[in-house]
Amino acid sequence: MRIHKVLSENGVASLRKAEEWVAAGRVTVNGHPAHVGQDIDPARDIVCVDGERVALQKRQKLWYLALNKPRGYVTTMRDELGRRCVAQLVADVPARVYPVGRLDKDSEGLLLLTNDGDFANFILHPRNHVAKTYRVTVRPAVSEEQLVALSTGVTLEDGYTTAPAQAEVETDEPNRVVLRITISEGKNRQVRRMCEALGLEVVRLRRVSIGPVKLGMLRPGKWRELKPIEVGALRLAVVTAPRAGNTGTSKAKKPAAPAVRGHAKK
Repeated sequence: MRIHKVLSENGVASLRKAEEWVAAGRVTVNGHPAHVGQDIDPARDIVCVDGERVALQKRQKLWYLALNKPRGYVTTMRDELGRRCVAQLVADVPARVYPVGRLDKDSEGLLLLTNDGDFANFILHPRNHVAKTYRVTVRPAVSEEQLVALSTGVTLEDGYTTAPAQAEVETDEPNRVVLRITISEGKNRQVRRMCEALGLEVVRLRRVSIGPVKLGMLRPGKWRELKPIEVGALRLAVVTAPRAGNTGTSKAKKPAAPAVRGHAKK
């Protein structure tokens, strides 16, 4: 394990502070000055901070969870306003886990949680992108022009133009359309804002997959452990080819016409 992570997990300091201490020469491993990024074995190595030995615990199990977040819960581990938070839904997990990304209070569906800081940082890093798919119920009817706009890039209220998305109609009923939208970015409330920018009211928004991990039949409010193959697949699903800086005036390249199930009304 990286030495700054070992110090953090043993309650000595935060990840950032521990890394600062290592860089400042305050940390030694087996009597030698530690260096940033150094890997150590907590079960064998002797770590000291300012000459004082740190009692290192055995490495805790790493947890990777998929949670079906219901509507009405905020994606935090505690809330000063007393609102229901996702921590209540994973209270029976024998480790302190935290969300990887967010779903707003009125959204539901797949949320990942972990106690692996390196994994969370890797998935959330601004240069890394994992495709996320949402099942979105909107009204009124969706036009072909709106569908194309979702697929080629939408200029949001703050001037930012989103990257091309995949958008298709799953269900088309009078005054109610269910869209399936896949994005590779992680802007705050992005799918809602994309729809609202096009004059579509979002009635329900549910995330159904993150990369290769699918919500499946997981019941609302319940969680399951990810399989090792899913954790590995998530790492491989990351695309590390970011777009050029978006000033709100650049235009996304237009992809092929979006796939449409059913018929979008004009």
